[in-house]
Amino acid sequence: MSMELLAPAGHWEAMAAAVQSGADAVYMGFGDFNARRGARNFTQEEFRQAVDYCHLRGVKVYLTLNTLLTDRELPAAEEHLRLASRWGVDGVIVQDWGLLALAREVTPDLPLHASTQMTIHTRSGVEACAAAGMRCAVLSRELSRDEIAAICAESPIKIEIFAHGALCMCYSGQCAMSALIGARSGNRGKCAQPCRLPYAMDGGKMGRPLSLKDACLADHLLECGEMGVDILKLEGRMKRPEYVAVVTGIYARLLRERRAPTREELGRLEAAFSRSGFTDGYWQGNTGPAMFGTRPENAPEPKDLFAAARAAYEKEDQRLVEVSFSCTVAPGVPASLTASDADGHTVSVAGAVPEIARNRSLTAEEAAERLQKTGGTAFTCKSVRADVAEGLRLSASALNALRREALEELTRVRTAPPQRREAEASPLPRVENPGGLPAFTVSLARPDQLSADLFSWPAAWTSLPLQYIAETDVAPYLERTGFSVELPRIWRDGDEPEIRRLLSLARERGYRGVQVHNIGQVSLALESGLTPRGDLGLNVFNTRALQFLKEMGLESAALSFELRLEQIRDIQKVLPCEAVVYGRLPLMITENCLLSNQYGCKSRDLRGPCAAPHGLTDRRGEAFPVLSAWGCRSEIQNAKTLFLADKEDWKRLGLAYARLRFTDESPAECAAALARYAGGEGTFSPAAFTRGLYYRGVD
Repeated sequence: MSMELLAPAGHWEAMAAAVQSGADAVYMGFGDFNARRGARNFTQEEFRQAVDYCHLRGVKVYLTLNTLLTDRELPAAEEHLRLASRWGVDGVIVQDWGLLALAREVTPDLPLHASTQMTIHTRSGVEACAAAGMRCAVLSRELSRDEIAAICAESPIKIEIFAHGALCMCYSGQCAMSALIGARSGNRGKCAQPCRLPYAMDGGKMGRPLSLKDACLADHLLECGEMGVDILKLEGRMKRPEYVAVVTGIYARLLRERRAPTREELGRLEAAFSRSGFTDGYWQGNTGPAMFGTRPENAPEPKDLFAAARAAYEKEDQRLVEVSFSCTVAPGVPASLTASDADGHTVSVAGAVPEIARNRSLTAEEAAERLQKTGGTAFTCKSVRADVAEGLRLSASALNALRREALEELTRVRTAPPQRREAEASPLPRVENPGGLPAFTVSLARPDQLSADLFSWPAAWTSLPLQYIAETDVAPYLERTGFSVELPRIWRDGDEPEIRRLLSLARERGYRGVQVHNIGQVSLALESGLTPRGDLGLNVFNTRALQFLKEMGLESAALSFELRLEQIRDIQKVLPCEAVVYGRLPLMITENCLLSNQYGCKSRDLRGPCAAPHGLTDRRGEAFPVLSAWGCRSEIQNAKTLFLADKEDWKRLGLAYARLRFTDESPAECAAALARYAGGEGTFSPAAFTRGLYYRGVD
């Protein structure tokens, strides 16, 4: 079992706590382009110094650049990449497809890791990451041990999983709840954690149905190693350094000693931070109410535990590098000292020429004793071999200077960044925005929303969820619209045969397109013979992301609804673009099915209890509809419906397509909405509506 223990570092003290407590690597950020912008983070100079601090002690550093970026932000992010490469950062964690493409161009030797924000949860997703040039994929937290093992067995790149810390209710990268409710985007590093607030399910009692306990895989580390996991990540860049020290220290010891935790160690983990204890539900493949918990606002601080942890990482350096010395003191030539470490680094330095001894001669034992005094440095002496000729004198200060110079040179060698290439970024293409109004597309949540009235107005595309293909007869409407299959945002490798079967059936029945939500679905889409179109799950935020998806083979792409209208306008439309202009926007997709947790059903049939209207109500009385999704999952929709029919701005953004996204509407409401948008007919508008984020934007 040789796994890398990766610890969080939200600032310098937390970084030092992680290193001194046994981390093999740390992940940390500087600037505004990382998913924990609320952490103190590092200045550029602090970050550079932190890289040297870590590398001197044999600890890797991963830079977090894992947020979505606009075209205007990419040049600054490019400078981050160049600095990281020059400083010798061991890898960069990315979410944005445009940043990935940019990094491959400008810093081709800098290793890239797929952030969990990319929502990688299948073997095909990992393979797509490898093909895109990434060296590691951070898997979604929701995978079970069997699913992780199957991916590890065939992965062409390293696999990283979360071992300890906070769990999001939504699949990472797919949550827009904080953005739409409070204009603080989780995809931009500013999540306000609305999942920790109280809600009522279907008008019942207020509870915390979205607040998961923290994960803890301390009991399963041996299994992780046996199945081939490469990196174990500890969550907590917003946590205090004492927490980092406690958790890192326990996990490091368990890995080193190849054992399960004691009851006392589990108690210390829980005391450091927990929400009603811990859960390994996803690892076990058992979701349900037992996975949920909260943390009281007045939870006491474990003062003694944290004080002991602080004392441990603040005292003398615990991560000393073993060094072996070989010294030669010979007449008439400068004394020489060679220093070697266990990582294969060797340096040699020369000092003063020894004098002829007038009284007492220097002995080999005295020289060795002097050289092994490495206190106040990051080194500890493992051995000394001193070859000292008889009758010579070399002062203590000369020996000290020799040792000091050797250790300084060894420090320089250990912290020297590798030689890496840099190149200029290719200029963004200049594409004239298409003129005229965008064509309308329609996405339906249920087959019963299909009607002849709906297509009284033209729709270029109408999409239906994959699970309804077999039961839905679209033949009567094929002359009025093109049909597209919407692939599930979340699926599993075991679903692939059924997905392939349904795609084949869709093609037989006249469907012409397929909506792709995840990079792991692109190969399926291309093999289906249907026109592949990028959907909302891909989080397209900039021109380079569009270019990347075009090179992947997609024919169009839906832009993120977290973009402002002027940002959409300014994106170069190298690929035909689509934006949602009507409908409830998706806030979360959850592995923990809210309906199953509430009613105890374990059915994967999307009819029955799943078909009835369901919803969450917050403290202010806002009601968020809950829809069933593929694989007994839930998708939470926004309380208010996006409505822009009375606005003109969206018509002048250069969009190829404008989407009406129907969720809980009746067939008549679907038809009335399309009539209002396409022909200006009628007075339809939702009872409660929002302009989304198109005007106010997100932080």
